[in-house]
Amino acid sequence: MSGRRVFRYVPYTIVQDPSALPEYEARCVSGEEADCGAGSGVRSAPAEVEEWQRRHTQETRHLRYRRCFADYAVLERKG
Repeated sequence: MSGRRVFRYVPYTIVQDPSALPEYEARCVSGEEADCGAGSGVRSAPAEVEEWQRRHTQETRHLRYRRCFADYAVLERKG
């Protein structure tokens, strides 16, 4: 005899995990034949990455960057 299971719908909300800071990073993708590849490293605020981009552009005249944002999410039960 196969068992029958009933799943009850439980509403959840996906929210940013307040116990972990988000991470910001940029990598220079300027270059004719290959990307420059210089990177800002992981920073805790977007302004820090933007400042790194400005300094890198001043030093190299490179203008194109790939930006990354990462955070942790948790599901919280509604109600």
